[in-house]
Amino acid sequence: MGEVTNEQVNLMLRLFEERREVRLREAREWFGASFHVKSMEDVMRICPPGSKENGNVRMVLGYWEMVASIVNRGLIDEDFFFESNGEQWGVWEQVKPVISAWRAMFSSPKFLGNLEEQCKRLEAWREERNPGSNEAIRKVMAQMQQAVQAAKTQAAAG
Repeated sequence: MGEVTNEQVNLMLRLFEERREVRLREAREWFGASFHVKSMEDVMRICPPGSKENGNVRMVLGYWEMVASIVNRGLIDEDFFFESNGEQWGVWEQVKPVISAWRAMFSSPKFLGNLEEQCKRLEAWREERNPGSNEAIRKVMAQMQQAVQAAKTQAAAG
């Protein structure tokens, strides 16, 4: 475990404070509850260009790609960051089904590359400390998604 500087602590607190910003918080809440896609058709249906939902996706992905870039460059000690952050991994899990299509569409093979690389290291970090935790978290995420979908279906039925 590396030594953490006051500057790194302050940057970590600043990143946390940004996560609390009202618009980003709304976008993160929407993303976690609603961005469950398996194809580009799902993406276009859930968050078409020009929609608030599309803005939510761009805001969440932009935030976590920026944070991953900061951590990947060593501006915050990775162990220190991983000890209290995991949301980016959930975001990455949600975009994995469409990342290849996005990269092709944007002619950008490194689109969300910082996030991808960081999440690979986070998985390894977790697995080393708590074997099986990644799969357990995936199961919980799937259960949460099913519960949200069931609630939406029930609300629509009246």
